[in-house]
Amino acid sequence: MSKKLIIVFEGIETSGKSTSLKKVIKYLRKKNIKYISFREPGGTNFSEKLRSFMLNKKSKLNYKTDLFLLMASRSENVDKIMKKNYKNNVILIDRFIDSTLAYQHYGMGLNKDLILKMNNFLLENLKPNFTFLSVVNKKNLVQRLRLRKNTNKYDNFNYRFYNNVQKGFLKIANKNKNKYLILDSNKDSLKTIENKLINKIKKILKINE
Repeated sequence: MSKKLIIVFEGIETSGKSTSLKKVIKYLRKKNIKYISFREPGGTNFSEKLRSFMLNKKSKLNYKTDLFLLMASRSENVDKIMKKNYKNNVILIDRFIDSTLAYQHYGMGLNKDLILKMNNFLLENLKPNFTFLSVVNKKNLVQRLRLRKNTNKYDNFNYRFYNNVQKGFLKIANKNKNKYLILDSNKDSLKTIENKLINKIKKILKINE
């Protein structure tokens, strides 16, 4: 089995991103494969505190402040989680560098080159090996958001914003298609998506069954 893999789960709100991550975790546990999982924003104890500032519905932080808090969170995660686990565990991340580009650049209009430079400075040689990108249409997005009991600041943008972010994700993915799998919750059943996830995980981790 391949080691030192970083696998990321991306997508806008209600796309099924976190559900896909849980399916992969369940499979890795079944196979006794060592892994570490964290989310962004969030991760370390300090990073989770930054997350609470960013996602608070009463937050009045501007977009630039959000970006710097994200990068501070990522800096701690790289140092205290990723570098320590890179040699021995599969690293699973719920949102990572693509989310920063998709939300902060394509959604909020912040400078793309600045975001890329900040990521390169923080990550050095730690780059994702594969990304699962979940997508959702307007109808399902709106319906699923309405059903959420606990919402945060990022659950309250208008559809135009989410649409721009999702287009940004797809633009990123289409530039490097061999390292992405797009999961469409509008077309496929949960079981079909799970099968696609597990089949791809088997391939990239070189699991023979």
